[in-house]
Amino acid sequence: MKQELQLLVQPEVWADKNALKARVAQELGLAASALTHVEILRQSVDARRRPIRMQLTVLACVGCPYEEPPVTLPDYQEVGSAEPVIIVGAGPAGLFAALRCLERGRMPILLERGKDVRERIKDLKGINTMHIVNPDSNYCFGEGGAGTYSDGKLYTRSRKRGDVGEVLRTLVGFGATREILVDAHPHIGTNKLPPIIKAIRERIIAQGGVVQFNTRVAELIIDNAAVRGVITAAGERIMANQVILATGHSARDIFHMLLRQGIAIEPKPIALGVRVEHAQQLIDQIQYKLPDRGPHLPPSAYTIVKQIQGRGVYSFCMCPGGVIAPCATAPGEVVTNGWSSSERSRPTANSGIVVELRPEDFTPFADHGPLAVMAYQQSIEQRAWKLAGETQAVPAQKLGDFVQGILSTNLPRTSYAPGISTVELGQVLPGLIHRSLQQGFREFGKIMRGYLTNDAVVHAPESRTSSPVRIPRDPETLEHVGIQGLYPCGEGAGYAGGIVSSAIDGTRCADQATAAGLA
Repeated sequence: MKQELQLLVQPEVWADKNALKARVAQELGLAASALTHVEILRQSVDARRRPIRMQLTVLACVGCPYEEPPVTLPDYQEVGSAEPVIIVGAGPAGLFAALRCLERGRMPILLERGKDVRERIKDLKGINTMHIVNPDSNYCFGEGGAGTYSDGKLYTRSRKRGDVGEVLRTLVGFGATREILVDAHPHIGTNKLPPIIKAIRERIIAQGGVVQFNTRVAELIIDNAAVRGVITAAGERIMANQVILATGHSARDIFHMLLRQGIAIEPKPIALGVRVEHAQQLIDQIQYKLPDRGPHLPPSAYTIVKQIQGRGVYSFCMCPGGVIAPCATAPGEVVTNGWSSSERSRPTANSGIVVELRPEDFTPFADHGPLAVMAYQQSIEQRAWKLAGETQAVPAQKLGDFVQGILSTNLPRTSYAPGISTVELGQVLPGLIHRSLQQGFREFGKIMRGYLTNDAVVHAPESRTSSPVRIPRDPETLEHVGIQGLYPCGEGAGYAGGIVSSAIDGTRCADQATAAGLA
C-alpha cells in the first residue's frame, strides 16, 4: 500500500530519515518496521507560527517496494540534414528552444555572442578583479545566459504559460539534483549550473545541431517582410526561414539593430532601484525569530511589497547566503545583481529593492523613441560609473544613512568583489526612485524589526530587472507582428522573467517555428 500524507514536523525530524520514518509511522498508527520506504514529495519551511516547522508532503510505502519515478529525456532526433532554425542567444530560452527543435526533427543553429561556460569564467574574473568589462562575455552574456552565473533560481509564478514540471524534469535529466522537483522554491546554484548547461550543449551537438560561440548577430536578412537568415558581426551569412530571437534583457545592440532595420519594438516600463546586503544571521533572526537558526533550517529569505504613494516598492531576486555581483555589459557603466551557491553558505544575504516605474517617468527620454526606457536605465548606470571613480567599484551607502540622506563614512567591506565607493545615492538615483526607496525602507523596518540598520549596505544601481523593450508578436503564433518567420522570445523580448519562464517561452516559440516550417 502507498499513501500520501501532509505533515508538519520539526526541522530536526525532517533532517533525520529515521526520525521522519518514525513520525510517519505514528501518523499511520503503525510500527516503523512496517514502513518499507518514506519519500518526501514536497517540502517548504513554515515560519508563520512558533515553533517553526517543515511542511511536507510524503509518500509512505507499507509492505511494498518504492521505485523512484524515472526522469527521462524526450526522444531527441538526429537532425544533421534537417531544415534549420536559427536561434540567437544561448540562455534558457535559446537552449530550451534548441532542445524542442531536436524533438521536432529540425536542426537548431544556436548562435551565442559570448563564450562557453568554462571560458566565460575568465571574463567574470576580469570584471571582478581588474574592472574590465567584455561586452560579449560577462555575467549577462555567454552560454547559459544571465542565470548561469547569477544564482539559478527556478521559482516562477508563470504556471499558466506552460509546464513548469517539464522544465524541471529536463534539468534533472541533464544533471540537476532531484531536490528541485521537491522544493517549493527550487534553486540549483551558480556553482552547479555550468555542467548542466554543458551537458545540454553536448546533446544538441550530438544530435546534429550547431552551436557557435563568439558569434554576435549584427543584422537580420529580411526579404519582402519575411526573415531569411542573419548576418554576423564577422560578415557570415547564415540562412534559415525561421529565426528565434532569444537574446536576453541586456542585448542593447540588438534593440538598436531592430530599430535601425525598421522592425517594430515598443518601450516597456521596468522597475529600478538598489541592492541591499545584510548579515545572513540577522535576516535569520528577523524571519525565524530565533537567536540562531541551528543546523537544520535553511538560510532564511524574505519577500516584501509595499505601496509608497501609489507605487510598488518591493524586494527582487533575494539571495540568501549569497553575494552581490558586477553585471555591467559594456565599459562605462555599473550594474549590480546577486547570486547564491547551491549551499547558500555565504555569511551575507542580499536583495534587489526596486521601485515600479510608469510610462510617464521616461518622458525626458522621449526623443529616444522606443528605446526611451533603455536610455533612462543606461543614464543611471553611466552616472554610477562616473561617481564611483570610473571603475566597477559600486556607489554605496549604509542603509540608515541612505534613509536619512547622509554620506556614509567607514563603509564596511561587502561581498561585492570589485569594491565599493562611498557616495550619497541621491546623486545616482532619480529623485522619484530615491524618495520612494527611503520611505520603502522605513516601512520595511516596521514589519521586519532590525532590518533598517546601519550595519546593512545599499549598492546602486539594481537596474536590469527586466527588458526595457517589448518586441510585439502575435499572441497565437508568437511570430513578430510585422516580420514573417521571426519569433521574439524570452526575457529580452519582454515575455518572461527568469530561467523557468524563459525556458517555457523558448519551448513555445520553437513549437510555433517548427510547425511553420512544415506548413
